[in-house]
Amino acid sequence: MKELSHIATQVRASTTMAIDSLYKQMKAEGQDVIGFAAGEPDFPTPSHIKEAAFQAIRDNYTRYTPASGALDLKEAICARMKADCGVEYAPSQVVVSSGAKHMVYLALRALVNPGDEVILPTPAWVSYYELIRMVGGTPVTVNATEAEDFKLSPQKLEGAITPKTKAIILNNPSNPTGMVYDAAQLKALADVCVKHDLYIISDEIYCNLIYDGKPFTSIAALGQEVKEHTILINGVSKSYAMTGWRIGYALAQPEVAKAMANFVSHSTGSPCAVSQKAALTALTASQEEVAAMKVAFEERRNYMVERMNTMKDVSCIKPEGAFYVMMNIEKLIGKTIGGALIQSGDDFATAFLKQGLVAVVPGEGFEAPGFIRWSYAASMENIREGLDRLERFLNR
Repeated sequence: MKELSHIATQVRASTTMAIDSLYKQMKAEGQDVIGFAAGEPDFPTPSHIKEAAFQAIRDNYTRYTPASGALDLKEAICARMKADCGVEYAPSQVVVSSGAKHMVYLALRALVNPGDEVILPTPAWVSYYELIRMVGGTPVTVNATEAEDFKLSPQKLEGAITPKTKAIILNNPSNPTGMVYDAAQLKALADVCVKHDLYIISDEIYCNLIYDGKPFTSIAALGQEVKEHTILINGVSKSYAMTGWRIGYALAQPEVAKAMANFVSHSTGSPCAVSQKAALTALTASQEEVAAMKVAFEERRNYMVERMNTMKDVSCIKPEGAFYVMMNIEKLIGKTIGGALIQSGDDFATAFLKQGLVAVVPGEGFEAPGFIRWSYAASMENIREGLDRLERFLNR
């Protein structure tokens, strides 16, 4: 047999999915494990959204839609983005497809030639690095430290730019750190991008999950010139507890949107018709349940951060959005816990899962060695028990 493509053989499996799969396997075997690995809300999809899907089936809305999404959904996306983020787009500038992850891939497909460089601020979601490589691009990671609140500075950004740089991927609020760039911080980064004519792929999937009463600023809202350089990525997965419905969308300049739509038409085809009707209802109906979920996430975050910072040898800074905490385990490196030598986040996560029966994600997959990501998209009962198990594990 001839060899597989070089790109295919170099793509690594998702660290978050690997940990979650092992957790689910142990759970299926009857072990009393608690999972804090997966990045999806634990809430059910709101009832009125599910009913919209049922009605779509009853109405036989089960055929192909336009490849880049139904017009009524595109109009709803434009209205929601204007209401939530203060940005205005026409439906012709919207592309809908199978989740926000797929939209990032399509944006990269539309922009990147083989050999082009894409700047990736780290810590970063595990898929970004592989998505860049999957289109033949070169990821250029630029680390932002915990002392810098995990936020990229304009100076570091400018220092990473070369003649080959085509774009930057910016995730705001961030997975895995939960940190949020404010308007001034975004403006400083945007100025550098415009100066060097870089595309900005701005993944804002967590934009409705920001805490402490802080406002959210979309980078596309910073002015027309910045907007023209931006491909805005969003979707219904996180805000509406609709991860499995697989509806994401992008908003971009017409020529970029058209290129992305062409890729959709020749790859996945149109998004699921029933899911589109559910997403339409999510975006146009009352947003009360979104607000209620946000309140619950904030309560969980506060408890997790406060509790974690009372334990020996671990610490964390308070995230401003999304539903993740990055636990610093640097003081544990080189120590032994329950007979297991901890030399990395991978070692910690493996030992904690086997001994403490808790699944968390090592920071190595996010380019954040010495850290562990916890998701607080879990019940308060499980969070309390998980942190109890952490405390017992650390005391071994």
